[in-house]
Amino acid sequence: MVGVSPDTIKTEVSKLEGEVPESVVHELRGALLRVSKERAITREQIEQIIEGVKQAYTSAIVEPGEAVGTIAAQSIGEPGTQMTLRTFHYAGVAELNVTLGLPRLIEIIDARKTPSAALMTIYLKEKFAKSKEKAREFAHKIELTTVEDVALQTETDLINMVFIITLDRSRMQRKELTPSKIASTIKDTLNTDVGIDGYKLRIKPSTTTLSELRKLATRVRALPLRGVKGITRVVVKMEDDEYVVHTEGSNFLEILSMPEVDQTRTVTNNIHEIEEVLGIEAARNAIVNEAVKTLEEQGLNVDLRHIMLVADMMCASGEVRQVGRHGVSGEKASVLARASFEITTKHLLDACIHGESDKLDGIIENVIAGQPIPLGTGSVELVMRRGGEGGTK
Repeated sequence: MVGVSPDTIKTEVSKLEGEVPESVVHELRGALLRVSKERAITREQIEQIIEGVKQAYTSAIVEPGEAVGTIAAQSIGEPGTQMTLRTFHYAGVAELNVTLGLPRLIEIIDARKTPSAALMTIYLKEKFAKSKEKAREFAHKIELTTVEDVALQTETDLINMVFIITLDRSRMQRKELTPSKIASTIKDTLNTDVGIDGYKLRIKPSTTTLSELRKLATRVRALPLRGVKGITRVVVKMEDDEYVVHTEGSNFLEILSMPEVDQTRTVTNNIHEIEEVLGIEAARNAIVNEAVKTLEEQGLNVDLRHIMLVADMMCASGEVRQVGRHGVSGEKASVLARASFEITTKHLLDACIHGESDKLDGIIENVIAGQPIPLGTGSVELVMRRGGEGGTK
């Protein structure tokens, strides 16, 4: 059997252009060219494959009037009932806290401003990713270190009205800090007197009152000495022949601006940060990826198109909105649709006060009114009238 040439394959597949998406044409062309290297393919076989692809794509298209929103809700909601309610997963002492299962899916759909466990996966540029020392050095550089992290003990001297910190020598060496550096940071930031006695710091408030001393002690403990704001814990792991930095806490903008970081692959699970830094399209992709990852971790399989529809609805206005009373559902044009979701009397009262009217265009409002819903056969209206030159029309 004599196979066709690669040029013939490209020509035949190009006939699909305009009938199916360009991405399908590229994928099919690449697959056929790969197979043709291993065994001969005839023109008849190519024609059969192209016809099969065309039929598969046509049958996958949503029919006009299909309730895509309801089907998407069912497709995500039904396996969602099988999800575990574990909030945190501890894979070991050195591992990070990860929100899993239903709590994470709820966070994504509710578009929470800050996730309960914000995480970042930071990929480094080649010269840093291949060296364990350089990756660790970067990890130490970004991990937030406060005064409390390097303190062995703290005490409040009420007689002399002084807050005393005893510093831990080994922790300070690990973080590359000295008592004088810490003292100058406290002095510059809080504008207060700091005395150094070996590894002891004596901090005196500007006004010698008990309440002022307590306030000063709280502020000193939480004072950042080095690192990136928000990054509370860092773990370096070897993945696919390179060192990757995983963090607990997120500061997407500041991390991306660092010269060691590979901006093209570094990600955060904080969708609102992605929206602020990279824009709404990136946030939409993040919603899809996070939802798919959460479901797959539980061994659940939901068609990607249903999740994409939810993400599209959440981002359609140009900013990430939750699927709830303060977002997609609460901002529907129909008064009856809003009232049927939550806080019925409030919505009806507001509509009466503002003189709103309902055009009964949607599904919920037509169900309430007892009319055919605009789905399936209900989405088509046939009008017949008699008379005229042509007879029945």
